[in-house]
Amino acid sequence: MGKHTKKVHITGKYGTRYGASLRKQIKKIEITQHAKYSCQFCGKDSVKRQAVGIWKCAACRKVMAGGAYTMNTPAAATVRSNIRRLREIAEH
Repeated sequence: MGKHTKKVHITGKYGTRYGASLRKQIKKIEITQHAKYSCQFCGKDSVKRQAVGIWKCAACRKVMAGGAYTMNTPAAATVRSNIRRLREIAEH
């Protein structure tokens, strides 16, 4: 069997290369990009990353556009809240 990593987890594949701080940044990114996210259409935790910015739900087979490493980016959340706010202003 292979050795287990204690603190480095997913970045153990890089060994001692690239420096500790870069490996910590990559660890955060790789954990978020390999995680499963909840589908906004069917509600199941089955959305996985297909490619950069493309996310697919395994349950309902919907394909969504999102961020490169996470399903929802902070910029997208800001845009959504602004659109919702402007809609509410237009309704009144």
